[in-house]
Amino acid sequence: MSEVYLGIESTAHTFGVGIVDSRGRVLANERSVYKPEEGEGFVPAKMAGHHTQNTAKIIENALKKAKVKIEDVEAVAFSQGPGIPNALRVGAAIARYIAYKYNKPLIGVNHCIAHIEIGRLATDCKDPVVLYLSGGNTQVIALAEGRYRIFGETQDIAIGNAIDSLARQIGLPLPYGPSFDKVAANGKKYIELPYVVKGMDLSFSGLLTAAKRKFKGASKADICYSFQETCFAMLTEVTERALAHTGKEEVLLVGGVAASKRLQTMLNTMCKERDAKFYVVPHQYSSDNGVMIAQSGALAHKSGQKTRIEDSNIIQKWRTDEVEVKWR
Repeated sequence: MSEVYLGIESTAHTFGVGIVDSRGRVLANERSVYKPEEGEGFVPAKMAGHHTQNTAKIIENALKKAKVKIEDVEAVAFSQGPGIPNALRVGAAIARYIAYKYNKPLIGVNHCIAHIEIGRLATDCKDPVVLYLSGGNTQVIALAEGRYRIFGETQDIAIGNAIDSLARQIGLPLPYGPSFDKVAANGKKYIELPYVVKGMDLSFSGLLTAAKRKFKGASKADICYSFQETCFAMLTEVTERALAHTGKEEVLLVGGVAASKRLQTMLNTMCKERDAKFYVVPHQYSSDNGVMIAQSGALAHKSGQKTRIEDSNIIQKWRTDEVEVKWR
């Protein structure tokens, strides 16, 4: 019988529990998403309250879906960082409790690396340049010398944050990503916006300010279209440069923003021109989820890694390149 791993995700608005086995089969993927009241924005204390209130139900549902008991779990993994402290502490506390009560190994997982590993598992790609895009992260990553090295990243706000901010400003409905994509698809006129690539790094704050300012004289469709084209062109450029620099032959798109069809099209075109294969993490794993934590925990456990209770404090700003990747 294969080993079973449980993963708890709680870095931001999602409290998720995933269960996988040692063969990489997904047995359960349960989650509950904190949704702020209209016009309120994310309140960390309320986010933590949501996670706490839903913990028992989500874990119970996951175990039931996977048809396993908590005693059957080989190890318990949790998102240790990076993320919002209030939210992270909920998942960490629950994971510690389960590990201590049932005498199970505890594994602290880097949230960014978990996005990479669920992408590799779900697409079966081998050694890609990874473009990781979400509300809190924008990174171009590739494995080199035992670590996931960051070849380029945002110097200010993340692309997901920038899209959400502009969407709120111009009155688009939640969820902002799909709404933005839909409106942008109807844009016809390109409005000149700052294109800010600095070596391998990017900057979106000036671009966002300019888009908000120019919205007064433009349609929603045109401003979304222009913003999207500019941002995605910047991201495609730095990804192509990383591909050339590393000599790798695959590109993997992960994170919440990976769902954008326009971005997928631009990256796929670039990859075809460079004779590289392009992969996109499936939609059910693009946003935060417990499966990615469970899978990363399984890989770490099988490579001999575990986290002592006294070392399990959250790491709010845990960088991708600070983790030894012993399983590859």
